[in-house]
Amino acid sequence: MVAGSGIRGHLLVTLSVFFLTVLLLAVEIGAFQEASQRYYGGKQLQEQISNRGDLVVSMRKVAVIGAGAGGSSTAYYLQKFAANKSFDVSITVYEKNSYVGGRSTTVNVYNNPDEVVELGASIFVEVNENLYNATKEFGLECSDNYISRRVSKDALGVYDGQSFIFRQPYDTTWWNNLAILWKYGLTPIRTQQLMKQTIRKFLQLYRAPLFPFRSLTEAAEKADLLQATAHTGEQFLNSNGVGGKYATDLVQASTRVNYAQNLGIIHGLETMVCMATDNAMSVKGGNWKIFSGMLAASNAKVRLNTAVTELHKSPSDGRWIVYSTQGASHQGHEDSEGTPTFQSEVFDVVVLASPFQFSDIEIHPEPEKTPDIIPYVQLHVTLFTSPLRLSPDYFHLPADQEVPDMVLTTLNATEQQNEKITRGGGVHGVGSSGFFSVSLLRSIKREVSGVHKIEYLYKIFSPAEMTHSHIKEFLGVKKGNVEDVDDAVVTWSHKKVWHSYPYLYPRVTFEEIILDKEQTLFYTSGIESFISTMETSSLMGINVAQLVVDSWESKEKASKKAQDEMWAKAKL
Repeated sequence: MVAGSGIRGHLLVTLSVFFLTVLLLAVEIGAFQEASQRYYGGKQLQEQISNRGDLVVSMRKVAVIGAGAGGSSTAYYLQKFAANKSFDVSITVYEKNSYVGGRSTTVNVYNNPDEVVELGASIFVEVNENLYNATKEFGLECSDNYISRRVSKDALGVYDGQSFIFRQPYDTTWWNNLAILWKYGLTPIRTQQLMKQTIRKFLQLYRAPLFPFRSLTEAAEKADLLQATAHTGEQFLNSNGVGGKYATDLVQASTRVNYAQNLGIIHGLETMVCMATDNAMSVKGGNWKIFSGMLAASNAKVRLNTAVTELHKSPSDGRWIVYSTQGASHQGHEDSEGTPTFQSEVFDVVVLASPFQFSDIEIHPEPEKTPDIIPYVQLHVTLFTSPLRLSPDYFHLPADQEVPDMVLTTLNATEQQNEKITRGGGVHGVGSSGFFSVSLLRSIKREVSGVHKIEYLYKIFSPAEMTHSHIKEFLGVKKGNVEDVDDAVVTWSHKKVWHSYPYLYPRVTFEEIILDKEQTLFYTSGIESFISTMETSSLMGINVAQLVVDSWESKEKASKKAQDEMWAKAKL
């Protein structure tokens, strides 16, 4: 039941309440009109407010800023949770880019829509229940692009800038497992046990009594996860008896490929997330389809190429005026064209669903709690195709040995003793390898002049731009070589620089979720310094959706209680 329905009593009381409501509404509208005239779009906003009518009491309007994992999940679950409580809700999702999915996006190899490759977030795992369940609900097919590379006999190798210190064949045998135990002892088994123990603690955030959580810090403390976030991966592993060579050889290789950070920087919880790799998968055509499916199912109005520039909170009733520009060219806005148009609209609740420090949004008045500015990794992603395989010589291998399909990197023994490297970020922490990973994703059959040729699709993660000459060195093409013809060596390429994830330094407090005391301004991206994945962003979106509906329900109950008390006094 909405506030104000089911009014009973004498006619005199009814008329009194009616005139009081009209008077309050007139004051409210006057305040909004005065504010709107000071900003672009004022006339449109005045008409919108004047025509609100029953929206004031029956329709709750929510703006979600960002169409990535957090924003899409917020919209999808807000629609669900609101319907469960019989709340009518209208959701508008603003996205400054021309696509949904945030940092989960794809490009077409050779500009061919049949050859899609992930440019951003590439995989998730079965324990990621929000994403996994969404693929089932929306009928999305799991892609075999991630698991079908199999060009070399070795699936994985770890390179320390001097040599391969570990190789994992596709066809593992008991002998391979015995060799790992011989080299690293029981540390691999203990690491897996520690990872499972940590993930079990984390999964408490999905269920009552911890869900929904108003404070991520308090929820992490109750889940007994602060011990993992308070220390570096190196410290956390050592304190649990799983340090040594296995940590620096393999665990660190995993933190570098996933987060471009060494064990001397990244906190223990994210280190454990890196080891949870069972049943890795991706969606055929792109993981962004999960978030596109969520937005479609939410019935939200999605405004692409639209950047929110300002939020103004009305002092009279606490609603938000959201100002935006559509089609404007601005920092972080891709594929923008044409003359920008200014827009404004009133909302009851606003959800900030992307890292606030990159949003360029002004909030008036300044909220009680403003998200901190935290350092993000600047990751260079390079995709390219070539008929050539990775050069054994580049990796100091004999000419007759194949390079593994996925090459991860770590620091060599000398570098591991240098804190400037182990605790360095970007180019200062990458070491002599110069890159975090290079992967042969799959082979592609390409038609050239009527002839089908086999080429290989590669992806490189690095802290600095991967130059064309460096790519050719990977492929064994030397300067001055007669084969050194660009279109014959690198047949297609695409580069992207991401603010991919935060530097996950140890910490025991995290960003606030509810940014104002009236519970009308929410933030999802604070979870990224806790765990930065598509799944955890989705989890925070679900959490915020539940908090919004809980807030509405609480306010409605308080309103009904006040109403009942007013009628009780009126009858005396």
